[in-house]
Amino acid sequence: MKPFVYERPDDAAGALATIARPGATYLAGGTNLVDLMKLGVAAPDVVVDVNALPFHGVEPSPGGGLIIGALVPNSDLARHPAVRTGYPAVAEALLSGASGQLRNRATVAGNLMQRTRCRYFQDVTKACNKREPGSGCDAREGEHHDLAILGASPQCVATNPSDLAVALSIMDASVHYLGPHGSAAISVHDLFRRPGDRPDHDTSLPRGALITAVMLPELPIAAGSVYRKVRDRASFAFAAGSVAAALDVRDGIVQEARLAWGAVAHLPWRAWAAERALRGAPATVASFERAADAELSAARTLRDNGYKVPLLRNLTVEVLRGLVR
Repeated sequence: MKPFVYERPDDAAGALATIARPGATYLAGGTNLVDLMKLGVAAPDVVVDVNALPFHGVEPSPGGGLIIGALVPNSDLARHPAVRTGYPAVAEALLSGASGQLRNRATVAGNLMQRTRCRYFQDVTKACNKREPGSGCDAREGEHHDLAILGASPQCVATNPSDLAVALSIMDASVHYLGPHGSAAISVHDLFRRPGDRPDHDTSLPRGALITAVMLPELPIAAGSVYRKVRDRASFAFAAGSVAAALDVRDGIVQEARLAWGAVAHLPWRAWAAERALRGAPATVASFERAADAELSAARTLRDNGYKVPLLRNLTVEVLRGLVR
């Protein structure tokens, strides 16, 4: 591992001043960054430990909903009573990720900012436009069975690994941060970027932005939300496909639908086309199938990842069926 300078500021102003130094990066739980440093993928000159900053709480928002501190451990958030009852898909997504030991260390902001788990990104001997822009993408002709089928580009077919981000997508969460021009907030839908020609840019945050909190709005439909994940083994594995969903059904008709997919794109994929197809439709298997097909019509598969299309279709139908039983 490349030698680096370690700094531990005790306030946000100190963190922002330190991150402005060349080659500086934030460290929270370290469950992703340290791995990348060991692999030689990340080689910061300065590591800015933010764990002394006061972003560790979960509290009600004055306007309803919850304010979740950026440094809240995933385990703590998953078992918080207000999350388990008001936003169960968030708790389920967190509990489906990693191991108990890692969830105890990993933070909310770190979960959202983690880099892709594409093997070509993590292998410095391979061509990867996300790691080294302009070098190429070996994944397109290589081992890509777990990579993107939606929203990819010729430059990158990597997927976002966050389970939490998928659940936050159906909640219309917002991410609050401090940057060079003061405090700001961004919708979770705008936080993540499609790869386009610059897959090395994962998010729309300005350089050095310090995430302080995630805001969950007051959302009655969220109390019945679910998160379901399919993976190659029963635990401690990234998704082959996942679904976060919530439905409001009255008299057998879908009044409101929220649906997002994970492990299919460079970002958590909000299934807007499927939601439009569901609203006003009967809450039947046929409607659920048509909605999934409407979203999956945009899928573009590679040699070995076409299985994700029926996987997501079947998983979506099964999850939606469960919500109306």
